[in-house]
Amino acid sequence: MTGPSEPSSPRLDEAEEVREEERFDLEKIRPFLASAFPGATGEITARQFRKGHSNLTYLVRIGDHEAVLRRAPFGAKVKTAHDMAREWKLLTALQGVYARAPRPLAFCDDESVLGARFYLMERVQGVILRGDGSGSGLSLTPEMLRATSTALIDNLADLHAVDLVRTGLGSMGKPAGYVERQVKGWTERYLAAKTDEVPEIEAAAAWAARSMPAGSGVALVHNDYKYDNVVLDPADPTRVVAVLDWEMATIGDPLMDLGTTLGYWTDPGDPPMLKAHAFGPTHLPGSLSRQEVVARYAERSGRSVDDALFHYVFALVKLAVIIQQIYRRYVDGHTRDPRFAPLIHLVRVLGTQTARALDRGRIHDLG
Repeated sequence: MTGPSEPSSPRLDEAEEVREEERFDLEKIRPFLASAFPGATGEITARQFRKGHSNLTYLVRIGDHEAVLRRAPFGAKVKTAHDMAREWKLLTALQGVYARAPRPLAFCDDESVLGARFYLMERVQGVILRGDGSGSGLSLTPEMLRATSTALIDNLADLHAVDLVRTGLGSMGKPAGYVERQVKGWTERYLAAKTDEVPEIEAAAAWAARSMPAGSGVALVHNDYKYDNVVLDPADPTRVVAVLDWEMATIGDPLMDLGTTLGYWTDPGDPPMLKAHAFGPTHLPGSLSRQEVVARYAERSGRSVDDALFHYVFALVKLAVIIQQIYRRYVDGHTRDPRFAPLIHLVRVLGTQTARALDRGRIHDLG
């Protein structure tokens, strides 16, 4: 593996102005900032990390101190997908066990303060690769992308190796029957959020229900592991320094987690629209392919990955459901964020990709 790449001027992930409809009374969080930073005084300011589509994430400052505030989106109906107490508990348990989990600072259980539970955590500064990575300021050479994509998968295997006994998180999930519950639950969520007919998604969900493999073991699973949920060291972007967005993490089947990553991973032969909505520069020269991701994970984790097609197709279904839920919030008027208006087209593209994978019986070379 290569060491630090030679770029550039790496751009740290920065917050922007808060969207008008997602502002809040900053004075209401003063007691929690005081808890996180004893003795801190002065004006409170807030900016918003606006790239995500799920939980709302703000950068709040008081004096010389800053923290990240996480809360559920306005109008969210799926409460289990936005459980701040669960996310807080998990991050707290990972301290001293998994070094890439941000440190939690303060928690508010009183929904009357901001209209939803929220918590504060440390801000981990670094580079986040979004889309094709062109906004990162990094020189995305084939050598760098090879090393970075490999580090991303190695870290996923390391996450799955976390000692659950040390964390005390063993009771967080229900590993028995995990795969079956996932298939059933995500299918039901899709039908509940459905706005348009996308028959390929429903067909893929039905195939998944008929094709479930046996479980592959029990581990801490992130359930949303992809490039734009990891922070890279700006001095060495081949090194992962933090993993973000733990809202869907649980105890479950690690290969389902690998599948989620595969669902986000685009290959060079994928349709242009899918690559245009990529969650990282995985289709660029040098990056591991989906097939190589599976091989690297198997090598690093020691697990057999014989059912990669199932995990990939179901991950595409799951991703389509998440996007459909966000689109439904837009349709129902719970958000005016213009980014959400065309999301139904991405649901359709994901449906087409499931059909292509099932027709060819593989996760790679679908071009």
